[in-house]
Amino acid sequence: QVQLVESGGGLVQAGGSLRLSCAVSGSIFSLNAMGWYRQAPGKQRELVAAISSGGSTNYADSVKGRFTISRDNAKNTVYLQMSSLKPEDTAVYYCNARALASGSSWYSNYWGQGTQVTVSS
Repeated sequence: QVQLVESGGGLVQAGGSLRLSCAVSGSIFSLNAMGWYRQAPGKQRELVAAISSGGSTNYADSVKGRFTISRDNAKNTVYLQMSSLKPEDTAVYYCNARALASGSSWYSNYWGQGTQVTVSS
């Protein structure tokens, strides 16, 4: 069983910073890409940032230059450093990981429970 546990959300004023963390645990044979998605009320879930197992990254245009995704492969953890936050960044942020669980024959997508980020103006 693979579990993703997020932390680091909260309330911050516009212009402030937050750092999200997501630790992957369980019987994992291999971790592939990891990423962060967000979903604001009444909107679809959207990709914020993703990072490959080799460290290649990609970002949504709306967060480029403000957010940085990174990972610690030794700790099976992915981070999202968010700076210059705007009210429109307010959403529930979800961690995603593509993992090969022990005993499985293929990679599957796993999701965290979500963490609320609220940016006040």
